[in-house]
Amino acid sequence: MTKLLLGTLAAAALTVSAQAQVTLRASHQFPGGKGDVRDDMVQMLAKEMAASNLGVTVQVYPGASLFKPNDQWNATANGQLDITLFPLDYASGKVPVFSATLMPGLIRSQERAKRINKSQFMKDVRAEIEKRGVIVLSDAWFAGGVASKGGCIVKPDDMKGRKFRAAGPTFAGMWEAAGASIVSPPSNEIYNAFQTGVVNGTDTSLSTFNSMRLYEVADCLTAPGDNALWFMYQPMLMSKKSFDKLNKQQQDAILAAGKKAEAYFESKADAINQEAIKAFEDHKAKVVSLSDADYAAWLEVAKKTAYAEFAKAVPNGQKLIDEALAVK
Repeated sequence: MTKLLLGTLAAAALTVSAQAQVTLRASHQFPGGKGDVRDDMVQMLAKEMAASNLGVTVQVYPGASLFKPNDQWNATANGQLDITLFPLDYASGKVPVFSATLMPGLIRSQERAKRINKSQFMKDVRAEIEKRGVIVLSDAWFAGGVASKGGCIVKPDDMKGRKFRAAGPTFAGMWEAAGASIVSPPSNEIYNAFQTGVVNGTDTSLSTFNSMRLYEVADCLTAPGDNALWFMYQPMLMSKKSFDKLNKQQQDAILAAGKKAEAYFESKADAINQEAIKAFEDHKAKVVSLSDADYAAWLEVAKKTAYAEFAKAVPNGQKLIDEALAVK
């Protein structure tokens, strides 16, 4: 009986010991410890896993300190990186269908983004992610706009002669068709690009505008308002190879932690948008939004460029666009 008990205790100790050796590396490109909600989400996941006492440690590497922004997708897909919070469209050069997650006018509002998450469109997007060895821990759609220097960008004509940094190819095609020249520094170099005149306009999330302090170098923000052209899917992702190495209890815990981080983001999204707008206002930058007519004019450009190219280049591309637009 004593031997049996000792054996059971030894097995339990071995299990705990084995669990204690599970260390996961989480990488993202956003500033750490500066109030960027994307870093907050990953840090929350790390804290939740530590509190679970299941022997899983998540080490967080913010600010592109472990992998460069564009390298995180391949590293996660091949198991070299365990977890990332990643703007999915960054991988659209390798996986063109991911461009659906940064498509002009497709989301339009933060409330609609929540409904999109439960749609057939997102079921199809997650299936495409999982086909490539990656699973989604948290869905997150980030509202964005346009920051500019030397005048506001509201109508397509306002793009003529601009040196513009586009967040992805779908928007780049639309901006270029409106008359901009496209330049491509990564998001963590946008501030310097504005300072040096490499760019005088960019589209990105309001979170990035705020955390990168772009209100210091731009003089206008075209904010989402009622007619947001710009929404980007930036999920927290995990390598399936890494996930499969965890036991069932650990897997359940990390999935639950991911959903908790998602709920945290959704509770903060509107406040984050307003905080970024206020930062521009406080720095005497002009803040404008698109009228219904401005929005319609941009959508006409988008249909001829981003939508048409996506439908042509991606199998079932038009189906995906239609599924997203069907969500009311």
